Amino acid sequence: MAENKTQPTDIDPAAFVEGVPNASRRRDGLALLALMQEVTGAPPVMWGPSMVGFGRYSYRYASGREGDALAVGFSPRSSALVLYGLTDAPEAAGLLERLGPHRTSVACLYVSSLAKVDLGVLEELIRIGYTHMTTTDFTVPPA
Repeated sequence: MAENKTQPTDIDPAAFVEGVPNASRRRDGLALLALMQEVTGAPPVMWGPSMVGFGRYSYRYASGREGDALAVGFSPRSSALVLYGLTDAPEAAGLLERLGPHRTSVACLYVSSLAKVDLGVLEELIRIGYTHMTTTDFTVPPA
């Protein structure tokens, strides 16, 4: 079975965020680094070259594929801040309605700037996302 491409690394998350070229993304990244660490109580860990994660969860599909992934996290991309693990909890839908300008994909939440969203709502999304990802059993029994 192939190993996941995105694995934890020894890269320093703070140094990674400090090295983000765009000043507003860097500022938002540093704010997210502090907020996610405070809310989750977990230390930041780099996953691959560009994702900062907090905590982890394990999964196993019916196919037998299994692995670990970051529970919640972010990546300060040039086009948007990408946040991971915040949209899966059942309570997330109602909070997303109150967050402010954003878009979502299957597993990601995209915001253009922290200044444009409600930080209290974002904090609650982080809290419920972390709890959901670290307490849910993501094991699918074989068919």
